[in-house]
Amino acid sequence: MKNRKSFIKYLTSLLMFGMNGIVASYIAMSSYEIVLIRTLFGSLLLVLIFMFTKRKVHLPDNRKHLFFLVISGFAMGTSWMFLYEAYRQIGVGIATLACYCGPIIVMMLSPVLFQEKLTWQKIAGFLSVLVGMFCVNIQALNEGATIWGLFCGIMSAVTYAIMIIFNKKAATITGLENAMWQLIAGFLIVAVFVIAKQGFSITIEPNSIVPILILGIINTGIGCYFYFSSIGNLPVQTVAICGYLEPLSAVIFSVLILSESMRPVQIIGAALIIGGAVFGELSRLEKRTLCQGNIIDLLKRYI
Repeated sequence: MKNRKSFIKYLTSLLMFGMNGIVASYIAMSSYEIVLIRTLFGSLLLVLIFMFTKRKVHLPDNRKHLFFLVISGFAMGTSWMFLYEAYRQIGVGIATLACYCGPIIVMMLSPVLFQEKLTWQKIAGFLSVLVGMFCVNIQALNEGATIWGLFCGIMSAVTYAIMIIFNKKAATITGLENAMWQLIAGFLIVAVFVIAKQGFSITIEPNSIVPILILGIINTGIGCYFYFSSIGNLPVQTVAICGYLEPLSAVIFSVLILSESMRPVQIIGAALIIGGAVFGELSRLEKRTLCQGNIIDLLKRYI
């Protein structure tokens, strides 16, 4: 019964995260302003959870790991800014698919960075994602998508990969504390960017208040609570593979709610991207068990 409730909460959180781009489309603010608000809500939420659960701060003796975590947080904030700009330029579905190429980039670099074995499953998954991205992007270009929008989508994946790489290197900071410091660092880099660009002035239109609250409180706040309180009770394979419900739901929601078009070649591309990523993930998880470090890797799926 406990696992069943956790599974329902986990799936609900993924659907909430899949709605992020949809909700953001109703907010009359720039992409980086939306990310600023999201990182602020997320940071405050994790700090409150950390305090209410009476956890202690365990900053590592190895300052290099703390530095790696800060870099990871900066990369996360940058990835979100690219992603939300891509939402506006090329649509929620294509932007989400582009961003989810990040994990496959890390998978291919893992033999060099983490001395992990490069298996034929990982190579097949990478090639599948590569072909899928070509199918999605070539069709998007044919339909008038901007080069800037596609660039933002690709850069969201690259910075997503950088985030994961540096987070893995911060091995002595784990669990909720890892996520908290990383999100705070993400908020700081976005805040610096916004202040440098336009100062301290942010205008919020009355019509944007409700979607802002939904994005911040429901999708980020309640979604993160459901996520954190469920993943520890589920097998790592379930968490990792079902995690791809988020990009799949984002694509479906973008078609049903925002009326974004998905041509047959793009549907094939989406299947290749998600299928290739899942296939590569399965090969990576064959000999792994759920631990605190794995949980924080999986947390990245709500970005």
